[in-house]
Amino acid sequence: MVKAEWYVDWFNSPYYHLLYDKRNEEEANLFINNLCSKIQLKDNAFIWDLACGRGRHSLALGRKGFQVIGTDLSENNIHEAMTNSTAKLDFFVHDMRTPFKLNYFDVVFNLFTSIGYFKNFNDNYLVFKNVANSLKENGLFVVDFFNVDKIQETIKPSYVEQRGEVTFHIKKTIAQKAILKRIEFNKDGKDYYFEESVSLLKKSDFEEFAGRAGLTICDIFGNYQLQNFDVLHSERLILFFKKQEK
Repeated sequence: MVKAEWYVDWFNSPYYHLLYDKRNEEEANLFINNLCSKIQLKDNAFIWDLACGRGRHSLALGRKGFQVIGTDLSENNIHEAMTNSTAKLDFFVHDMRTPFKLNYFDVVFNLFTSIGYFKNFNDNYLVFKNVANSLKENGLFVVDFFNVDKIQETIKPSYVEQRGEVTFHIKKTIAQKAILKRIEFNKDGKDYYFEESVSLLKKSDFEEFAGRAGLTICDIFGNYQLQNFDVLHSERLILFFKKQEK
């Protein structure tokens, strides 16, 4: 029996959302407001929230009146997100490495480090290829990733996060060109163990994926306030790509 990829088990676990419960709606609204102000979207824009989780960014976009589709690999996430579906907001289970709607979206958002999970490095290019095919001409792809250079300098090898009655023991290492996170905890007398592995993707990697897919970089920012990117100090790497005209 082939073991499932780490993100299949972990993202479907209720403990994933317990650990990351600080990712709140206020933060999502702030980021979406800044993005929409920068992009100046049309009122009837079609938007794809790629790897949407439980849909916090999709909801923020939906409240602005856009036509929004959120997709995620986790069935549990989509089941939860669908409780907020409307005529203009819908959700689907989908693997970002496979094609979706063609020439359909004005903007595709991939937010909060939701790429770089794959063992096969070329799978990241497949994501860009599928996004490019799903965008209308001159459409935008926005990727929000951590700043590799900053995180390698500031990584905490081990720490503890308390969430209610659950104590998460977390260890981080850098190996095989990825950040590896080991998460251990005990709940009701049972020991649990999960892991995360995210590739150390730099701006040059994203530019390579984009170029092969027919996308060009048109803007870059270093935080959720969309201030200038500084390779040594910025927390985030937020990239805007535009679909090239044929």
